[in-house]
Amino acid sequence: FAVRLWWMLRWLGHDKAALLDGGFPLWQKEGRPVAKAVPAPRQGSFVPRPHLGATVDVHFVERFREDPSIRLLDARTAERFKGLQEPIDPVAGHIPGAINRFWQKNLNPDGRFKSSEQLRAEFEALLGTDAERAVHMCGSGVTACHNAFAMELAGLPAGRLYPGSWSEWCSDRARPVATLS
Repeated sequence: FAVRLWWMLRWLGHDKAALLDGGFPLWQKEGRPVAKAVPAPRQGSFVPRPHLGATVDVHFVERFREDPSIRLLDARTAERFKGLQEPIDPVAGHIPGAINRFWQKNLNPDGRFKSSEQLRAEFEALLGTDAERAVHMCGSGVTACHNAFAMELAGLPAGRLYPGSWSEWCSDRARPVATLS
């Protein structure tokens, strides 16, 4: 996903990273210009400066998952979150205390992001007005970036990412797992 690249570039300190709203298929469908030639690479001067505070690890989640100052937002489908379906990991369910915000809820039917006002209202309904407490997760830290981008698009702080996400959490059978049926 492009949003994961956006997040990685931002994490490295490249603050001018952006996304093509609606993606390349919509760009083509709208008849916008497309180059056939591959441009020659140019020498750059970018120096990475990782934002180490933009991520949390499993130990942080273990310690703070029940703390009201932290809100775990799980970007997986409702079926995976509820524990009804798990096509990838050996355990189905979610981290107790997490709330589900499926990443595709950020998009309109045409694949473009919802308006910043609508996204802001939706995220504030989940988080209140303190969006900085968001910790994004999913199955493996990829689609979680979609929610982080949508929050930033809404004019909210992007929050932090738990890159290990569900795959890391459920790898230790001693960690608690919640399911909904």
